[in-house]
Amino acid sequence: MSLLDPKAWQSRTLAGGESDVVEPATGEVLGRVTLAAPEDIAAAARSAAAAQAAWSRTPHFVRAAVLRRAGDLFTAHADELREWIVRESGSIPGKADFELHVAAQECYEAAALASRPAGEVLPSEDERLSYTRRVPVGVVAVIAPFNAPLILSIRSVAPALALGNAVLLKPDPRTAVCGGLALAAVLAEAGLDEHLLHVLPGGAEAGQALVAEPRVPVISFTGSTAAGRAVGEAAGRLLKRAHLELGGNSALVVLEDADLEGAVAQASWGSFFHQGQICMTTGRHLVHASLLDEYVERLVAKADALAVGDPHREQVHLGPIIDRGQLGKIHRLVESSTAGGAKLAAGGTHRDLFYRPTVLTDVDDHTPAYTEEVFGPVAPVRSFETLDEAAALAADSPYGLSLGIVTRDTALGLELADRIPTGIVHINDQTVNDEAVAPFGGIAASGTGARFGGGANLEAFTELRWTTVRHEPAGHPF
Repeated sequence: MSLLDPKAWQSRTLAGGESDVVEPATGEVLGRVTLAAPEDIAAAARSAAAAQAAWSRTPHFVRAAVLRRAGDLFTAHADELREWIVRESGSIPGKADFELHVAAQECYEAAALASRPAGEVLPSEDERLSYTRRVPVGVVAVIAPFNAPLILSIRSVAPALALGNAVLLKPDPRTAVCGGLALAAVLAEAGLDEHLLHVLPGGAEAGQALVAEPRVPVISFTGSTAAGRAVGEAAGRLLKRAHLELGGNSALVVLEDADLEGAVAQASWGSFFHQGQICMTTGRHLVHASLLDEYVERLVAKADALAVGDPHREQVHLGPIIDRGQLGKIHRLVESSTAGGAKLAAGGTHRDLFYRPTVLTDVDDHTPAYTEEVFGPVAPVRSFETLDEAAALAADSPYGLSLGIVTRDTALGLELADRIPTGIVHINDQTVNDEAVAPFGGIAASGTGARFGGGANLEAFTELRWTTVRHEPAGHPF
């Protein structure tokens, strides 16, 4: 039985007009969706707030059961959902399967979160019971991007719902189905009241309306650093909490004693997975000078051997870039880098939206593709001589999301990691990793810290309330 009904998408009563659901690999229109206008945000918030009051009083085991069923449904409908992720977002099937696995795990973890201890008993100077407890914030706004649309929506939607909130979800219009409508369909089949989750695909105006909506006290935003700054600034003026997971330019540091074959395999995955359209993508390869020539030779051979094409119809390693705007940004960064002196060792070409895996050498502090977040399959490689130089180069970035260090001496790897400020560190692994049980988030220009995963979800989507109880009313103290 089909879970998704394309005909129903056009019947949704939203005022933002219709938009094509386009397959980037072919340009084929897969369906049409209606978009949200600012006035739709206010109406959805009213509906969500009304439904949330009853949902927050629903026993935790009932909320947990809905999330557990949702997790099962991501597996039961995997074939249908996989096809949408592949065709709408340009993912290869393996990446789509990873998204489906994480989505199910996010739901199971959220189900467990519903029964987490919700507070603690406190000592008091007076004769009274004094305690704290976690209470839902009310209505949570979730703004999610196109690159891992299912994961980056469900990781906020699931825990927010499990903890008794309602959710307004704004997926990127380019991935409105696999980043929004698919989630709504799964949760509806799992038994969630339709008023508790509103899917509102739209552009910047819809996002601005979500942040400004008075009934929304918490915004969970994943996207670019520039957009995140605007969200954080607007939320701050309104005294709202904004959880920001933003861009990155993560370093992979390959030390002198590294297993070169393993390091290159990790490096290739870190830079080229999903066409480099991942916030954790390995954007800077820092390699000990003694290994540089062989490292580059092996990485170039790996890049040249990777197949690029239509992931729905061919067996490929990389699919298409999401659209021409993103492709243009990638290519401009590569061209400006080579114009400034960087050497193009592999790639740097494209056919339609299919960009070849690219390796750049002879990069320095002024190379755009080295200093900026490319969000494409580009691997700039730079050498270092000493650990001090490696630490300084890795730390020299406005971003602070993920870090990979490859070495046979794991103690040395941990020691080096302590000198490089990031939200995530992986020793003997590349920079792209995600698990539902682990806290996720970056620092500096990469965001406001670990706001997703595990106990971080409890803090993100609840308020901590202090309560006291006396046997008798207290008299005036003095």
